[in-house]
Amino acid sequence: MSFADLGLSDELLRAVGDTGYTEPTPIQASAIPSVLMMRDMVAIAQTGTGKTASFVLPMIDILAHGRSRARMPRSLILEPTRELAAQVAENFEQYGKYHKLSMALLIGGVQMGDQVKALEKGVDVLIATPGRLMDLFQRGKILLTGCSMLVIDEADRMLDMGFIPDIEEICTKLPAKRQTLLFSATMPAPIKKLADRFLTNPKTIEVARPATTNTNITQWVVPVKGQSFEKRKVVRQLLRGEDVRTAIIFCNRKTTVRELNKSLQGHGFRSGEIHGDMDQSARIAELERFKNGDINILVASDVAARGLDVKGVSHVVNFDAPWHPDDYVHRIGRTGRAGATGVAYTMVGPDDAENIQNIEKLTGEKIKTLDALPGEPEEERPARAPRRERTRREEPIAAQADEAAASSRRPRGEQRDPAPRAEAPTERSDRSRGRYDAPRRERSDNGPDDGWNGPVPDFLQVTLTR
Repeated sequence: MSFADLGLSDELLRAVGDTGYTEPTPIQASAIPSVLMMRDMVAIAQTGTGKTASFVLPMIDILAHGRSRARMPRSLILEPTRELAAQVAENFEQYGKYHKLSMALLIGGVQMGDQVKALEKGVDVLIATPGRLMDLFQRGKILLTGCSMLVIDEADRMLDMGFIPDIEEICTKLPAKRQTLLFSATMPAPIKKLADRFLTNPKTIEVARPATTNTNITQWVVPVKGQSFEKRKVVRQLLRGEDVRTAIIFCNRKTTVRELNKSLQGHGFRSGEIHGDMDQSARIAELERFKNGDINILVASDVAARGLDVKGVSHVVNFDAPWHPDDYVHRIGRTGRAGATGVAYTMVGPDDAENIQNIEKLTGEKIKTLDALPGEPEEERPARAPRRERTRREEPIAAQADEAAASSRRPRGEQRDPAPRAEAPTERSDRSRGRYDAPRRERSDNGPDDGWNGPVPDFLQVTLTR
């Protein structure tokens, strides 16, 4: 089957041909004819199956006939995250380049003024996150009474982020007579209830079992005995030993994202980062660097797990096993897209066993364990240097330094022992020598992680003078 068999216009087929796609994916082949027939639809499809084009393409042809009015969008697409909303907007620009349709993107983190100006001119397609849309609606900047088409994308993610009450309120503001399309990777009870309430006799399309992973992705569990230091070392070996064109590395915490990115850059990798503490412009700029090839490794929190569509991502690495099993499916879905193959590695430490069990229970698959890492291992941290014998000239100086350090450790009034005895270092005594080492923690500086961390040699233990 080709796109021409789906009933799309010549202008749209020309735009699709410019992208290099020749055959529709299963979700596109099933959904596009139904959308063109103006039916309500519930589509259950795993990430990476091409579901965005399954509603963008027919929507462009449907909206080709008609005229927009000020502050009254003709269609509305709701997305859970800014990144996914921006990705859908890119799809509209790409596929709608031979149509004269106007579009507005309503997302948080950017200036509201430009968005309001676009609405005042009138738009055919409004792509929005629920929070920003409700904000502008309550300010009286937008009217939804002229919207004849609604798309609720990533509905299960909307549920996870607490957006269902907002979506229900938005649906009540729309005309009762409209076309509604709902897309979700899974169908939990609250989403089923939402569909039953707001969709009319919908056609249900399911192209994969809920929560299954893409069969084009080879998945591995990588056992790691230690914590962040050893994980970083294993990640570097994976990146060097594999044929990595572009890779996304996911972490559970924003602080871990920053530390890992600094570590990779310190070891010569072309890496960048994206997480929730970055403003929208910085996140967009970093994504553009990744897409343009300025960097080939993107360290990310789950803010980028859904909706990020970058061609040619060869590897996904879960630096942390995700806390929620659903996030695993969406993380690794960044690779193996549009028929390509990909590889996904998940670091598993002593505390991650339960997370992996939950993932395997959700997907119904046993993830294979990687017995040996590809490539050569990194050189181990250098052994402690042997103690150097003091020269005759150094002995008096060293003796004075040892006596001063010992004096600083003796309680007031205590006599010097006839023979010096070894003393375990304490926080007080180490500070007096000017070399107190804080409790060991993971390194997060810009330099390599395998630098010298051993004890200070005795001949350097001199008293600091003020």
